[in-house]
Amino acid sequence: MGRQHLGELLDELELRWQSRCESGRHERRGGSRRRQTGAGPKYVFTFRDRLIVTLVHLRTGLTQEALAVAYDVGSSTVSRAINELRPVLAGRGFAVPDRPGLRLRTLEDVFAYAQAEGIELRLDGAETQVRRPQPGRPGRRAFVSGKRRQNTIKTTTFSDGQGRLLFSGVERPGRMHDQTAVRTEGIAEQFRRYPDVKAKVDSGYAGLAKEFPDQVTAPPKKPKDDAPEGDKRAWREARRRQSSARICIEHANAELRQWAPMRRFTGRRETYPPTQRAIGGLISDRAAKRPTRRDHSTELVLVRDTAC
Repeated sequence: MGRQHLGELLDELELRWQSRCESGRHERRGGSRRRQTGAGPKYVFTFRDRLIVTLVHLRTGLTQEALAVAYDVGSSTVSRAINELRPVLAGRGFAVPDRPGLRLRTLEDVFAYAQAEGIELRLDGAETQVRRPQPGRPGRRAFVSGKRRQNTIKTTTFSDGQGRLLFSGVERPGRMHDQTAVRTEGIAEQFRRYPDVKAKVDSGYAGLAKEFPDQVTAPPKKPKDDAPEGDKRAWREARRRQSSARICIEHANAELRQWAPMRRFTGRRETYPPTQRAIGGLISDRAAKRPTRRDHSTELVLVRDTAC
């Protein structure tokens, strides 16, 4: 994260933080402020220090105790800073390429943006390892992933054709299949509401591609062993082209994995959604600044109307 980006982020979050604090106090009081500005308990950290501590925690996964030693404060001070600024970062949403000031916060926003801009989406599921629940806890087996054989939480990630992160969220237990998540998360409903939106997916979303053949493209089915060799070669080439077109969503998921909590989350599970969205929003800020590559046309054009 560059110094200029950090300064812009600091100014933006400080305004959001002041607005959030004032609205919360107004609701608790039931009216306007009745005491002088500056009264009440003081923060040990400045707002800049609290933001930096939160960013370091999200980026490296350092414990609150380690950060408290580094800043020579109590662990409760660090915990308070992280718990206050993490939801503020999560509420920012996801940045959009070539649209400064526009943020995507829900699935509806993503599909509306894709239809308005004519963007072909890429979507895929991402798994993050979490701590195993205590024995006897209800729903303990729901988080055991059949693919990784570990306790995980799955999220659905959306990107454009250049791998720039547009949305990541809609958390679910690791045992749930991607196709089941399509029903529970409302992705199928979004394709019905926005019939012009197209997407490329992997084989885990084959049912979605079967339901929306004109909108969703999945890898072709593998031919049988006794199929002609020409069919097998055609299948390999079609699968290679489809994989090449959707590899960018794997790159977007890899950017999430560069942040330590997204490789193995050791905190409480109820704090995973805001942590994941806060990290995704910060990644989208950087991804949105990448220049848009225009696809050059390969259509043949006549140089002269008459022959030489």
